[in-house]
Amino acid sequence: MIQIYFLSIFFNILAGYALVFEDEKNSPDIRLGFSFKDEKSRLILGILSMAAGFLKLLSPVGNDLVILGDLLPAAAGAITGFILAYEYYRNHTSIIREDDEKRDYKTVLLQNKKIIGIAAIIISILHFLFPGILFL
Repeated sequence: MIQIYFLSIFFNILAGYALVFEDEKNSPDIRLGFSFKDEKSRLILGILSMAAGFLKLLSPVGNDLVILGDLLPAAAGAITGFILAYEYYRNHTSIIREDDEKRDYKTVLLQNKKIIGIAAIIISILHFLFPGILFL
């Protein structure tokens, strides 16, 4: 479905941008009805990015294989959305203790979120330019 294709590209670029330029003081502030530095806007973007990533697995572009055809864009959307949603959860809950900061997959994702954001943007651009390539 072509609508999911464009939503996947759009949310991957936005979520990647939000991850890359979160802490930068001189980052360009693009206003699309919300701010990338507002926590609730980032949560909504994370949820929408995860939803687009999971829907992307079910709706391939053209005659690709159902799951393998768009694996990287779907994974990029799910991972960037998870990072944005988990950051909100982590900042607004008292359940997480300081000894939970050990090196598990959540902290690895949070420590490398700029690299993941850049990868999501690159994957989105490549997916837009080459929609029929396997895994992309």
